[in-house]
Amino acid sequence: MAETNRPQAWVTTVAPEEADGALKEAYDWQAKRLGEPTEYTQLGSLHPELVYERLRLYKVVDQLESGLTDTEKHAVVYVTSVLNETPHCASGARHKLELEGVSGELIAQLAANPLAGGTGSTRLDEIVRYAAILTRSPGAVSEDDIDALRAVGLSDADIVALNNLAAYYSYTNRVATGLGLRSEVPAAHAVGAAPR
Repeated sequence: MAETNRPQAWVTTVAPEEADGALKEAYDWQAKRLGEPTEYTQLGSLHPELVYERLRLYKVVDQLESGLTDTEKHAVVYVTSVLNETPHCASGARHKLELEGVSGELIAQLAANPLAGGTGSTRLDEIVRYAAILTRSPGAVSEDDIDALRAVGLSDADIVALNNLAAYYSYTNRVATGLGLRSEVPAAHAVGAAPR
């Protein structure tokens, strides 16, 4: 494995070229798609089993089948990451939204006030609103919020997928920010980071 970008974090990490055993297997799993493990993946390298399990959960959450569009999923990740003040994860979601042709104006609007709506899609407004409430004040989520999602066409399976996506990224955001990973994700990593 060639010299890899090392995370600019506040904790020690194991470089891919120094990894062995379970950590090397986890790094290699992600490197199959990217050519190297991401900075985020390296954050857990002092606990190889954690690296593997986080990658496994990432794969499940990323590939979960639902009626949510890719744009809706990436908007959820973006809003969750912006609200959690996590530039690393927010930049990856922003890259994905841009690749899908979402306007810079809409991306800025999502960042500025995700509760305001006005995206031009009532469905996207409700999805983003739910993600924002779950991220900022999880105890404030009510059955009315679930009913509002159903009213814009989400099935219960879609709602569970939405909930888990926002919850997963809240966890990921806290890992990245809490360990000092404040860099932006390279566009190539944003698109292919989830292992297959």
